[in-house]
Amino acid sequence: MISSTPRTDSALIPDPENYNSLFVQPVEINSSQEVSNYFHWTVFAAAIFLVSVPVFIQAPLVRFLPWLSLALTPALALAGWRLMARPATSLWGDLLLGFTWTWLSGSLYWGWLRWEPLLHLPVEAIGLPFALWGISRGWGRVGNLFYLGSLFGTAITDLYFYIVDLIPHWRSLMQVDESAIHDIFQSAILQIQTPWGTGWAFFLTLVLLVVGILPLRDRQPLWWSFGGAVVSTILVDGLFWIAALVS
Repeated sequence: MISSTPRTDSALIPDPENYNSLFVQPVEINSSQEVSNYFHWTVFAAAIFLVSVPVFIQAPLVRFLPWLSLALTPALALAGWRLMARPATSLWGDLLLGFTWTWLSGSLYWGWLRWEPLLHLPVEAIGLPFALWGISRGWGRVGNLFYLGSLFGTAITDLYFYIVDLIPHWRSLMQVDESAIHDIFQSAILQIQTPWGTGWAFFLTLVLLVVGILPLRDRQPLWWSFGGAVVSTILVDGLFWIAALVS
């Protein structure tokens, strides 16, 4: 645990029980409060980064090399286990193991099942029983809550697609060639820009903000990984929105 007495440390060894300290390469830390803030925001940023990985790295990989994307899953899990076994990197291994479920489900769905939107959420939830089991046993809570936060964000996004009736556009995008993508995007945008589409976008964004920010009041890193995963949904959806506008 971090002492309440202000001090200057160049390296902090994390406590594997609650992850309330962090191994930091030489960085001047002037007080325990600064250490705590630096640590929690690092966890938050790491969660946001991991949610963006499937968008910028996995998406193009799985499109052309789905088997390679799937084969990387055990490599990620092994890396997570090894990091988790070391006190100085145990939190990051925990987080990486939670991310492995996101990577696995993304490989399966976008590699072979992307033509059917109804299967998206069930496939994304493939790690849900394991995550709930881990949380109930007090094991891997940082990674498991990251996964639950990511899954919650996915569920909200899919809910919007159903409410605004964008599922037909989803199916069309998966079946047409690139020359027809522009027209599909423009049709989807017109549907989103209606009072119904705009109203629901505002409401569900508010839900994501509340669910993602309220847990940050708790100083446990596991809630910051959850909050980062939820809030990053807004960023990822925003990028898709921009891509549709400029297409």
